[in-house]
Amino acid sequence: MKIPEILAPAGNMEKAIVAMEYGADALYLSGKAFGMRAKAGNFSMDELKEVVSIAHDRGVKIYVTVNVFAHNDEIDLLPPYLRELEELEVDGLIVADLGVIALAKEYAPSTPLHLSTQANTVNYRAAQLWEELGISRLVMARELTREEIQKVCQETKAEIEVFVHGAMCMAYSGRCLLSNVLTGRDANRGECAQSCRWRYAVVEETRPGEYMPIEEDEGGTHIFNSKDLRLIEYIPDLVQIGVDSLKIEGRMKSSFYVATVVRAYRQALDLYAADPENYVLPQELLDELDKVSHRPYYAGFFVPSDAGIHRPSGSYIREYDVVGIVESWDEETQEAIVAVRNRLSLGEEVEIMQPRGPVLSHLITKMTHIETDEMLQEAHANYTVRIPMASVTPYSMLRVKRD
Repeated sequence: MKIPEILAPAGNMEKAIVAMEYGADALYLSGKAFGMRAKAGNFSMDELKEVVSIAHDRGVKIYVTVNVFAHNDEIDLLPPYLRELEELEVDGLIVADLGVIALAKEYAPSTPLHLSTQANTVNYRAAQLWEELGISRLVMARELTREEIQKVCQETKAEIEVFVHGAMCMAYSGRCLLSNVLTGRDANRGECAQSCRWRYAVVEETRPGEYMPIEEDEGGTHIFNSKDLRLIEYIPDLVQIGVDSLKIEGRMKSSFYVATVVRAYRQALDLYAADPENYVLPQELLDELDKVSHRPYYAGFFVPSDAGIHRPSGSYIREYDVVGIVESWDEETQEAIVAVRNRLSLGEEVEIMQPRGPVLSHLITKMTHIETDEMLQEAHANYTVRIPMASVTPYSMLRVKRD
């Protein structure tokens, strides 16, 4: 049985390390240019070199996004960048534009090319043509059913990558002009303003200033707003049809999001691989995915009978806050060193999500500021504190349910 990789987003170095700690087999990330998430933080060339070294030491692959639709003024800037990525020995370049593909084949000839979902591959004949053009992996369009993906897997030798979790786009596999038209920020060149999440109303041209909601709703009307994708329930299907990579969306999301989602899919996939015949998805993994900030989940186009894409509100479901990340644990003092991310008060009950092992519950009975030795009643973002607790591993995350 071929077990697909878990492919995680990494918007910066911390998220990259977190994704690896929590079980990702591969990361996709961007340099400072030519990626589809210009606001994600991303990686300088020195940081790319560092993250490739760290990942390869751990047996984790690094794929770099070069999937903008490049205009003439950008094309001449690509050759030296592609040469540098080749020298870094990244494990793949995610590309969409034919001009970029041509340049990548010329200036990074040893680096595998992965075709972005932006290229909208929806059938096996297109997949075969891309394979003939030197593409080694296809990131399938998000508008495909299980059966359509299976047919492509059967009819091509290229690897197949499928989005399994995260935000969906109202445009066809991300090809959207709303942001460009409304804000001048080109979504196809990494600068999407997420205009589809805004509230909209109808205006009749002879009645300027009279805004009529499309549906009567106190929260407004979000006619382009989508639900979030979740395919963890369909891991057996994805394995059985021959998918090579399970891709998690979210380079703009938090480290907590990356940790939680990677951990859930890692555990589910490992459980299935260990005993396919008796596999049952644990309810606790579904519960874990509910604890990250998200919109209502659905199965996308993978299951056509699932509820529709539209979400009649732009708000997120957000019940938990991450209050700290464990930097280390001192066996002698039985204390964790915690980098505080949100307000944490004495007497609060926190959940501790570890990269490996169960989620723990812990009552905060003591906090000491690491620099001043002051005993704290309350800690705030950017504090570093010592908290007595049982053994925990670095990068464990403390979270609190908020009312």
